[in-house]
Amino acid sequence: MTIEAIVARYGLAALFAGAALEGEAAVMAGGILAHKGLLSLPLAMLAAGLGSYTADQAWFYAGRRFRDHKWIAAARAKPAFARAVAAFERHPTAFIFAFRFLYGLRTVSPIAIGSTNVSARRFAIVNAVSATCWAILFTGIGYLFGHGFEQLLGRIVADRHLWWALGALLAAGIAFAGWRWYKARHA
Repeated sequence: MTIEAIVARYGLAALFAGAALEGEAAVMAGGILAHKGLLSLPLAMLAAGLGSYTADQAWFYAGRRFRDHKWIAAARAKPAFARAVAAFERHPTAFIFAFRFLYGLRTVSPIAIGSTNVSARRFAIVNAVSATCWAILFTGIGYLFGHGFEQLLGRIVADRHLWWALGALLAAGIAFAGWRWYKARHA
């Protein structure tokens, strides 16, 4: 079942969960469905913003509450965590606003920020503004380009050779990741 089909079937609740768990693809699917008239655009933006905000607040409080837990310590050992903390220390407010737009830092950043001494109030306010802008942007992209996305998906679904190429790329990516994991474990 596609992201769009899940959002179409379960509506705003799926959009809320998709924004919390997955991100941009679910939110753009909500915009596409609003373009089709299946969802209200303002409600889709609200659900997306609330989903993203809620997830980031939860991760922030997990980082704050469990900063000494082995799970957070394991996250702290990852390079993305160190990059997030370094960027946060240089520009705290700007980083709180921007992390959701930075690929590879979206989930680890609120945990990293929670492990710092930034106030929960400051994080909540900047996070709310950022989640609102993010939701409006990506739902709007889905809404504005809904017709183009539908045409593109129609072409992709019909092109069997493209699916074989994507499958081969996916298999190569998995093999490469497995090889890197193996090398790291045995180095």
